[in-house]
Amino acid sequence: MKAIRLLNDVLGNSYFELGTLPEYHKIEVNYFNIQTKIEPWQQEQHTAPREQFVVTLKGKLEFTTSEGNSFIIEPGIILIAKDIEGEGHSWKLIEGDKWERIYIVPTQNDLDYFVAD
Repeated sequence: MKAIRLLNDVLGNSYFELGTLPEYHKIEVNYFNIQTKIEPWQQEQHTAPREQFVVTLKGKLEFTTSEGNSFIIEPGIILIAKDIEGEGHSWKLIEGDKWERIYIVPTQNDLDYFVAD
């Protein structure tokens, strides 16, 4: 499945990698939650509050890293948010007015199995 991993470099800047998540790998998780509400602070530049997988169910968004590079997230693309330090990222809806998503929080230090392109 297509995935994008959002990370920090050694200076704390956020950047992303394009890739995939292979099927059938079990990833230990602590919990997940569902969110449809969009808080104003979420669209401003911020770090991920924790390492997490973000599964978009509805919505198309443009994410922008602290270095100004952008990528698109939409249903069928899993975001692996690991930019928990530095300036972080921002995003905006580019189609529709809703973002329905599931946040899945893995067990700390568990592998994400991401395979870069």
